[in-house]
Parts: sequence; C-alpha cells; structure tokens
Amino acid sequence: MIKEFKEFIARGNVIDLAVGVIIGAAFTSIVKSLVTNLINPLIGLFIGKIDLSNLVLKVGDATFKYGAFINSIINFLIIAFVVFLIVKAINKITRREKKEEATIPTAEDYLKDIRDLLEERQKQI
Repeated sequence: MIKEFKEFIARGNVIDLAVGVIIGAAFTSIVKSLVTNLINPLIGLFIGKIDLSNLVLKVGDATFKYGAFINSIINFLIIAFVVFLIVKAINKITRREKKEEATIPTAEDYLKDIRDLLEERQKQI
C-alpha cells in the first residue's frame, strides 16, 4: 500500500495539481488584497463608504453582512476572468501546435504528389 501511494504521489499529474493549488491559493490572496485595498475604496468613493465589508443590514437580532458578500463576488469575478484568460492563452498555444503538426508532410503525401506528377506527364505524352 505504501508503494502504491508513492507511485501515486510521484505521478506528474498529482504534482502538477499540488503546484496549481498552491499557486491558486497565493493568487487568491493577491486578488483579495487587490479587492480590499484598491477596488473597494474606488467603489466606496461612488457609494460614500470606503470599506464595503462593513456594510450590514440588521433585522432584529440578525445581521446580514452584504458588504462582505459583495467583496466575495468581486474576488470571484476577478479570479474567474484571469482563469478565463489563462485557459484562452493555453488553448491558443495548443491550437497553434496542432496546426504546425498537421502541416508536416508525411511519406504518403510525397508519394501521392509523385503519383499525380507521373499521371500528368503520361497525359502529356
């Protein structure tokens, strides 16, 4: 069982996933800082409050922190947009590599060209 676990951990996909999770966590903290320290004050200028996370609605004993929810939505939208851009760039690179692979002629292509040239020459004679 330990051997199987070592093989599982040593796979490239698991290591890539771990790196992705770590980078994702770091990226999330950067986005959270961006929203908290730059975007929220900018939005706060327009609605009259600097910190959106302090926006609350009290109904009886219940407190609804809709400002924190707005922060979370902004964080999500920024992260989703950046992930979209990354996936779009990767897809563009992948398509370009596939096109390059498809344009490399094979031996069959050369043989077909030779056959076609010989047929054309036979028609001329």
